[in-house]
Amino acid sequence: MTRRISWTLLVVLVLAQICYPLTTGATRAGLTVATVVLGWLLSVGHALLSRGPRVAAALVAVATGGGFAIEAIGVATGVPFGSYDYSGELGPKLAGVPLIIPLAWTWMAWPAWLAAVRLTGGGAGAAGGRATAGGRAAASGRAAASGRATAGSGATAGRWVGRIALATVGLAAWDLFLDPQMVAEGYWVWRDATPALPGLPGIPVSNYLGWLLFAVLMMSALRPLAGPAAEHTDRRDHPMVALYLWTYFSSILAHAVFLDLPASALWGAAGMAVTAVPLTVTLLRARRGRDLVSDDHQPHRPGVDATR
Repeated sequence: MTRRISWTLLVVLVLAQICYPLTTGATRAGLTVATVVLGWLLSVGHALLSRGPRVAAALVAVATGGGFAIEAIGVATGVPFGSYDYSGELGPKLAGVPLIIPLAWTWMAWPAWLAAVRLTGGGAGAAGGRATAGGRAAASGRAAASGRATAGSGATAGRWVGRIALATVGLAAWDLFLDPQMVAEGYWVWRDATPALPGLPGIPVSNYLGWLLFAVLMMSALRPLAGPAAEHTDRRDHPMVALYLWTYFSSILAHAVFLDLPASALWGAAGMAVTAVPLTVTLLRARRGRDLVSDDHQPHRPGVDATR
């Protein structure tokens, strides 16, 4: 049921995004709002159905609540992103912030987190493999277990740091696509856009640094609040992985071909590649491994297989 609902919402979201380059003006602004709401429902709904109310509440508190707070501070003070203002095209505002803006943080925070978990050994198969290996080790003797536990604590800390780093970059690098696209539409404007990245005028570097800062705070808070249910991934998370990779590859195509934003296509492709490319490779290897296991378990046919 979780996967069916998530896949359905993802399909609707993808169709809405495909329509984006085909629209203009108020229609495009309305479609942008609808897309963000769909993305929020998809991510929060998946967290709720796959892991329960604690994880969903943690995601909303950290990403939606935290996103609104940091945006309100940013609009009022210019910290940490720089000085900017939102237009009125994205719907009603509170404290100068359109209400859909914190929903956008939430939309991509959850798939970025799950992608990082998958890349840092949080897959169900990996966990099961470790459990099986632990059982065999216990059967052969527990004398070396305490030594391995000490090394394991260091490995766990390293995995946690790597997970936070990947999730942070995986989320913050999305803004290399998002900000140029939204600024080009006039949805917000920067009062002082210098210094800027080469090819991306109108957006200060401080904006991207602000995204990194808030993303690392968000990801660091998500795991303690969400609990151990957020430490592993399984088949239920395939729609979220698909969402992350769809966002990556479709954004490259859209910016390069349909939106006439080639520089942000390159910057976004390079930034999100830190998480998206290893994730793609991991998924392809896992699929190949499943295919090999499936071949190994095919019934042997005397006189046929012997001739291969």
